[in-house]
Amino acid sequence: MGSSSLLLGLLLDHVEYLFLGFIENNQVPVAIHTPPVQRFLALVLGGIISALSWYWLQRNWRPVGINAAMQGTRMPVGRTIGHVVTQIFYVSTGGSIGRELAPRQAGAMIADNLSRWSQQHGWQITPEDRRLLIAAAAGAGFAGVYISPLTGTMFCLELLYKKITPRSVAVSVTMSAIATMVGALTKGFVPYYLTGNHHYALTIIPLAIILGVVNGALGAGFKAIINRASQHRAYGRQLLWQFPLVAALTGLIATFFPAVCGNGRGLAQLAMNTHPATLLAISWLGFGFLAKASATLLTIKGGGYGGTLTPSIALGACSGLMIGALYVPLVSGVTLSQTAVLGAAGLLAASQSAPLMALFMIYEVCHMNHTALLPLALVVAIATWTAQQFQKADCKI
Repeated sequence: MGSSSLLLGLLLDHVEYLFLGFIENNQVPVAIHTPPVQRFLALVLGGIISALSWYWLQRNWRPVGINAAMQGTRMPVGRTIGHVVTQIFYVSTGGSIGRELAPRQAGAMIADNLSRWSQQHGWQITPEDRRLLIAAAAGAGFAGVYISPLTGTMFCLELLYKKITPRSVAVSVTMSAIATMVGALTKGFVPYYLTGNHHYALTIIPLAIILGVVNGALGAGFKAIINRASQHRAYGRQLLWQFPLVAALTGLIATFFPAVCGNGRGLAQLAMNTHPATLLAISWLGFGFLAKASATLLTIKGGGYGGTLTPSIALGACSGLMIGALYVPLVSGVTLSQTAVLGAAGLLAASQSAPLMALFMIYEVCHMNHTALLPLALVVAIATWTAQQFQKADCKI
């Protein structure tokens, strides 16, 4: 799992360099120095190639999800690899979608096929064993890309396996830890986001409550729209024209706002770096919120596949800073960057219905210290509860 994540990370770097002339890092998370025309052409070409790839892959097949694999559906090796590589390729050319689904599916595919091979050669593997192995492998794939073992563990236990036992914890922690060490061979143990001041004062607690409510509602809405876009995803010949069109529209935005590109890292870092919070800066972040949400939704509706975790972080960071800009001048000991971080955690928790995964992901990828745990826990708890209330109301309607 760690090796597959490492290889996907290398693929990402090489495609980014080939199409955009840069290699992403926490200092330069998006292709801001690439000429605007090159950003546009990279997305147009990337959209055409990805559309052709997904069209060919799906002629007589639909991608097998991780939950389906856990229920017994086989993940074919060749087509799954093609599907995973296409996801990484598109986001590397600037496509607006998360990259974290690909390593999770790669890990799940490896575990699924290894468990089947083991059964054929006399190993006693029960259906429950297979479910745990696939869930833990998917979490490990995530951990290997973002160098976040606790996040990979929580993703397995909270979102996939949904059982916390000594056995499931031991398996998932072990696999995620090993995948993290392997993935770090090329990425190193460095923060994914740079967040400035790591000391969180208790004066930020009221803001955590406010952001929990607001970003909980935003996260519930984002999740609902993502689900609808997934249900009406373009297939067949529709994919051949809709997906390149979405890529071209994303490219047009990228000519003057490069932070719309990629998995959302650039937009989230832009929010975390914003200081001071001028009216112009707030306006650009508001535009970025709308542009990133729209481009990501259209990518899925147009026939694309990918993750929504890092786009959720980007949206939450923007909304967190916009609200925090009103709070920071009134309260001492709170920075704008911290408001963006809390906003990111809240919207991530609400959109994924996974408070523990969201808490540990933000904690790990930002390399935060213990003072952040209380406000992070509070914001993810309130955001998750708020999102559940909106989901219940929507079901009644």
